[in-house]
Amino acid sequence: MKKIFLTIVFAFLFLFKSFADEGMWLPLLLGQQVYNDMVKKGLKLSKEQLYSINKASLKDAIVIFGGGCTGEMVSPEGLLFTNHHCGYNVIAAASTVEKNYLADGFYARNKSEEIPAQGLSVRFLLRIEDVTSEVVDSLKNLSGLDRTKRQTAVMANINNRFSDSEKNIEAVVSPLFKGNQYMVFVYQRYTDVRLVGTPPESVGKFGGDTDNWEWPRHTGDFSVFRVYMSKEGQPATYEATNIPMKPKWFLPISLKGVNEGDYAMIYGYPGGTNRYESSYGIKMSTDINNPTLVNLRDMRLKYMFEEMKNDPAVKLQLSSPYAGIANYWKFYDGETKQLLKYDVYGQKQKQEDVFLKWAKGKPEYENIFNDWSKAYDAWKPYALNRVYMNEGIMGSPLVGFAGTLLQLENAMVNQSSSADDVKKAIEAADNRRKSFLEEENKASDQNILGSALMLYYQNVPEEQHPTGFYPALRNAYGQLDEESTYRKYAGEVFKNTIIFEDAKWNAFVKNPDANILQQDLAFNVASTFIKNYNTKYAPYYSQFITANNELGRIYLKGVMEMDPKKIMYPDATFTMRVSYGSVEPYRPKDAVRYDYVTTAKGILEKYIPGDYEFDLPQNEIELLKKKDFGQYIDKKRNDLVINFITNNDITGGNSGSPVMNGNGELIGLAFDGNYEALSHKLAFDKEFNRTICVDIRYVLWCIDKLGGASHLLKELKLVK
Repeated sequence: MKKIFLTIVFAFLFLFKSFADEGMWLPLLLGQQVYNDMVKKGLKLSKEQLYSINKASLKDAIVIFGGGCTGEMVSPEGLLFTNHHCGYNVIAAASTVEKNYLADGFYARNKSEEIPAQGLSVRFLLRIEDVTSEVVDSLKNLSGLDRTKRQTAVMANINNRFSDSEKNIEAVVSPLFKGNQYMVFVYQRYTDVRLVGTPPESVGKFGGDTDNWEWPRHTGDFSVFRVYMSKEGQPATYEATNIPMKPKWFLPISLKGVNEGDYAMIYGYPGGTNRYESSYGIKMSTDINNPTLVNLRDMRLKYMFEEMKNDPAVKLQLSSPYAGIANYWKFYDGETKQLLKYDVYGQKQKQEDVFLKWAKGKPEYENIFNDWSKAYDAWKPYALNRVYMNEGIMGSPLVGFAGTLLQLENAMVNQSSSADDVKKAIEAADNRRKSFLEEENKASDQNILGSALMLYYQNVPEEQHPTGFYPALRNAYGQLDEESTYRKYAGEVFKNTIIFEDAKWNAFVKNPDANILQQDLAFNVASTFIKNYNTKYAPYYSQFITANNELGRIYLKGVMEMDPKKIMYPDATFTMRVSYGSVEPYRPKDAVRYDYVTTAKGILEKYIPGDYEFDLPQNEIELLKKKDFGQYIDKKRNDLVINFITNNDITGGNSGSPVMNGNGELIGLAFDGNYEALSHKLAFDKEFNRTICVDIRYVLWCIDKLGGASHLLKELKLVK
């Protein structure tokens, strides 16, 4: 295994010959050849300035923002930039109908007005260390579930060894190359983070779902936060006496703008890719998983939008969950189309045919695809059921909450449970209920439940249905091929559940009774479907995942053995990566050329007063018409640049990532990809892939001219 790992490293360090736009590289393993190529493209920083554990370096300016985004430090006073959609939950939580920061925007006039973001934290990377030998040596002669269990235990021990709870230091071991390499990432978490500023939602989400994943784009997708620390300079929970954090490194901001061919570098935390997926996995994605997910999310979005468009309070209430559902509804629709268009399934089969010829006579590898085929054949009959459970039945917020009450039921009926166990379970359920009710919209949820039950009945094989559920539904509410049957039943569920009635719920909390819970219609739906899946089909999924992971690891190990000089980079695992490329236009189809920037002219062309997606604040329209661009004007175009595109390699998790020029100066924030290359999680498109970025000059213009928060600019290091 050491030999294989060294092969990976040498491939990185000495044999790099690849398109500069492909690859999410570990900053720790930027060897001389990679670095030389970056310099050739326009990088001006030294390797030590990019990543160092002994001195301050660029990595110290990049943070994990919340649980799934990236942010960057931009001032010596703890100021942080990220995307608007990354700060969306915080902005929505801070908003009320009277003080609607989502609709109107917000900028703190001084530090005392900054809004504590409860539950939000950021993590700074301290260092990365290779622990491959320690993990792999402990896994010798193990396979399948035994290997998985042992790996989990070893990784937990390493995490504990590198962590220090007193200093808020946390370690996470990340398996790379499908478990052929292991790195431990050591972070320090800061929990006092405050909202400093945000543009109105109409700016931050301009274009809405229509423009999502599309180019040309005209979206001001940014928000501003500040990280605080104790007076002693350590991470601390919120206290009014805390002071702004002093980062080891912060990014200067360039006002020079971008030109075609300019170097572009992105640091961040790409969430996950699976570019070494097998042909079987591609086939299951295009045939079952993706189209089913898209259809079910389409249904949920339809019912949510019907309520949101008619009531500002409901729009505010559902804005965050709606945005999350919509984002990947469109993504998986586009991914499927691109995978089919470019026959990624066929491409994978060709690669696998080459491997099979090489593997002949090699016992460790020659039967991989026979075993893989059997694993997929065993799971495929139940794959649809799993998607309908996750995206359909559990897509109802009520059913999702009711499902958590299974823990309470177990505490009440389990003879080994103590009175204290039941009390703790009741208290936990009561707290979850309060959070659920704050976010629940009954009208949309009731429609979602009825429709999900109908679609499950129509599309999941009858022999996999919960025993007796649908016959009972038919006997009490009507024919199962009629939509009215499911509407009636959903109405009864919502009308009679104790979850919505404070008096009945409080009485239940006071005197917990398993019979009352089990007779509740909402709990009954959740319990019936969850237990049906968990007892009958979850074991098949567990077996499939274990086999799929094991075979994937061995296959990738074989690929590296087959061609030691093959250039490979690890899949994204929500760990720090750097990608580099350039600002580039593209031609999506015959006779169409997309420029690499969009401008204020395009905003005015798209603007539709009062429209749900293309409205804008009136003062922005007036400023843009006057061409009041100040120092943020692009002199080449005599206009304000809004967005630009690069050919960098990113994925989900890179939202909010800094886009930097060769000097390490901030030129934009990455916030999206383009529809023509949405296969990027499974297959990178070297011709069409583009990263959509909000130009930093538009960010500053919005803060200064639109938001009137010029005081914030005094903290920044502006490079003209």
